[in-house]
Amino acid sequence: MFSPKRILVPTDFSEFSGQAFRQAIDLAKQFNAKIYLLHVINVGVQQCVADYCLSTVIMKRIENESIVSTDENLKKEIRMYSGSGEVEIIPILKKGFPEEEIIKEQEEKNIDLIMMASHGKNGFLKHLIGSVAERVMRGSTCPVLLVKKGASIC
Repeated sequence: MFSPKRILVPTDFSEFSGQAFRQAIDLAKQFNAKIYLLHVINVGVQQCVADYCLSTVIMKRIENESIVSTDENLKKEIRMYSGSGEVEIIPILKKGFPEEEIIKEQEEKNIDLIMMASHGKNGFLKHLIGSVAERVMRGSTCPVLLVKKGASIC
């Protein structure tokens, strides 16, 4: 029987990610597993659009503010959903492209299961912006459980 001991939960702090995190906590309680809660600050933000560019100083300030804000949000998310503290939850903050950093964490931490939200985009929107979940599923060497809005596994 599959019994995950290390669960990676990528979060973008959305309602859907919160739902995946709550379900991961329930699963972790059942299997006495550890959760790694990961947020990736996307470095794919463009510095220039058309003829207008943000200075390097402004970009660095935005990055620093983003790091502080993300750290606070990770702690808040853990307090909000972890309940009684029965599960060990380790917050992780990375910078990069989300799908790449998720796969790196999965490999580095020897993750047994990735639980992540699926926002359910389809059609033109999916092709325009792509799907992090889809790229993670393709690149992961462990099972990936996609949690859809309103779905429950436990």
